Amino acid sequence: VQLQASGGGLVQAGASLRLSCTASGRTLSNYAMGWFRRAPGKEREFVASIARNGGSTYYENFAKGRFTISRDNAMNTVYLHMDSLKLEDTAVYYCAAQSWGTDHPSGSQLMYDFWGQGTLVTVSS
Repeated sequence: VQLQASGGGLVQAGASLRLSCTASGRTLSNYAMGWFRRAPGKEREFVASIARNGGSTYYENFAKGRFTISRDNAMNTVYLHMDSLKLEDTAVYYCAAQSWGTDHPSGSQLMYDFWGQGTLVTVSS
């Protein structure tokens, strides 16, 4: 499956942004999906994940209450809606597909088989 992340950009602190990840090659409903990010000078980290049927979601602590992951399998797309953006949310955001244990979305990068190219989110003061 090929993944294409989009929706990044330059926003002010406190703003909202929605990222999209569109799949091609295979139907997205076969995979649990995750969002990860890499901030400048830091390791890539987990943000949020969602089961293949959308029945369960999992968030890193910093994302709870501000970020929402969702999916539209008919559109072959997964979303990450981000509210109340902070300067420290500046990062390249990646979507990834998990092909095993798809009813239990993982927070571990090791569980993800396919990765998109990333979309840059820059939060300014």
